[in-house]
Amino acid sequence: MSEQTQRRSTSQTRRVVVVGAGMAGVQTAVALRERGFTGTVTLIGAEPHQPYDRPPLSKAVLLGKSEGSAFEVDFDALGIELALGRDALGVRTADHELDTETGPVAYDVLVLATGAEPITLPGTEGVPGVHLLRTLDDAERLRPVLARQHDIVVVGAGWIGAEFATAAREAGCAVTVVEAADRPLAGALPAEVAAPMTAWYADSGTELRTHARVAGVEPGAVVLDDGSRLPAGAVVVGIGARPATAWLAGSGIELGTHGDVLADDRLHTSVPDVYAVGDCASFPSGRYGERLLVHHWDNALQGPRTVAANILGESDAVYDPVPYFWSEQFGRFVQYAGHHAAADRMVWRGDPTGPSWSVCWLREDRLVALLAVGRPRDLAQGRRLIEAGTRMNPEALSDPARPLKNATEAPL
Repeated sequence: MSEQTQRRSTSQTRRVVVVGAGMAGVQTAVALRERGFTGTVTLIGAEPHQPYDRPPLSKAVLLGKSEGSAFEVDFDALGIELALGRDALGVRTADHELDTETGPVAYDVLVLATGAEPITLPGTEGVPGVHLLRTLDDAERLRPVLARQHDIVVVGAGWIGAEFATAAREAGCAVTVVEAADRPLAGALPAEVAAPMTAWYADSGTELRTHARVAGVEPGAVVLDDGSRLPAGAVVVGIGARPATAWLAGSGIELGTHGDVLADDRLHTSVPDVYAVGDCASFPSGRYGERLLVHHWDNALQGPRTVAANILGESDAVYDPVPYFWSEQFGRFVQYAGHHAAADRMVWRGDPTGPSWSVCWLREDRLVALLAVGRPRDLAQGRRLIEAGTRMNPEALSDPARPLKNATEAPL
């Protein structure tokens, strides 16, 4: 019997416990079964709801077009045990036990998939009328707020703030978005790329106030640090998220400066028999030469395949994806692939004041990232070119009429 076959046979009898019942946790459990794992799989979730997908929360669920977004997974048929409404409290790695509020759970392999939690606005915890948008319960609390067409103040002009503002305008609410930076998406995109997006707010009837910091929230109003008061029947805070890993303190599992679980390129953590995947984990990218912490749906979808393959000992599968996400805001479909931090050149495709355009980032003439607004073909072709490390012709790339796949450098 080969060593790999022996490892696989041994792996089949192990107990795998997955903490976190979002996309990353569910897909890890499903991937194990799809690859033939016959051991015990237990999926533990803090929320009492049947596991569900998050993107519809800021769209269909929020607007009452859908009652929920439960995953279409037959957990019973797959032999996946669900333990819902159960908070994880800690891990005793030497004992191979997970501590939960209902008692310890033994594991042979543990997968951390607890995702991220929204950052709260200081001083507003527990204040009536102040909302976050991360969970199904959050969306259900906000749905009647939109139905009553309140004046709404959104704190933060990032991805979630823009998506919520879009839904609130569609519901007929008066919406003001306040942003401490000088532009939307200040932490995500360069100034010249984010600048054209400022007009989207006004076009939709949303008031955007930049250089605006919240000094406090009072009944019916948000007070800014310049003394101005904004009427607010409700306040929605969208100022970012951080890995939900505080419960790992004292476990010996190494965390990064952002609270991220430090996984390796196979999504192992710093301790044996523990993996981490999705929003709670960072991983080293050989493609980009740095550690990435990716808080997006596609990362939670792709990573579990690597985890499952490594648990089963099928291969030493390396995780080095081209990050991808999308956002629907103010009537526009925005997509992004790659990672532009180390780019040395930026090329525009199309007029950024128009309805559709793209931006390409290059490093040594190879495409490393792309933002596409209303140009899904650019995104699809660009993602493949990034994966292939194809050298591009920048002049040809700048022609929006030319398909991206035809803007590669001519062979020597």
